[in-house]
Amino acid sequence: MPANQTSIEPVRKSVTVPAAPQRAFELFTAHIHEWWPLSTHSVGLHDAVGIAFGAGRGDAIVETLADGSTSVWGKITGWDPPGRVAFTWHPGRAEADATLVEVTFTPDGPGRTVVRLVHSGWEGRADGAAARAGYASGWDPVIDSF
Repeated sequence: MPANQTSIEPVRKSVTVPAAPQRAFELFTAHIHEWWPLSTHSVGLHDAVGIAFGAGRGDAIVETLADGSTSVWGKITGWDPPGRVAFTWHPGRAEADATLVEVTFTPDGPGRTVVRLVHSGWEGRADGAAARAGYASGWDPVIDSF
């Protein structure tokens, strides 16, 4: 972190879902196209037709637009099903502006899972504080869709 920049608090979100951790992990990753609100939370917005989450470390998270073009949102850096997935995050931005997202899946009784999302690494962006402020509210409709 540059000497003139202070630490920026991560964005933290959570939701409890009516699914066991393995199913919640699968829904978040392999079935992201079924729940992610592409029309409001994507690079292409109404031109976005799909999103695919890779299946392991090093794989990409990729949005596809109606014209067939794609946008890489990030790369998977941690893959520990069914308890955790982590990835870089830079939708619509250069990879150099990537932040970090970690999602954990914790059992909460039979057939229930607490899904916790922590979005950090804002210090690496020139607009880190402003970007963090946008994501603090921006993650709400996404996590609520899950």
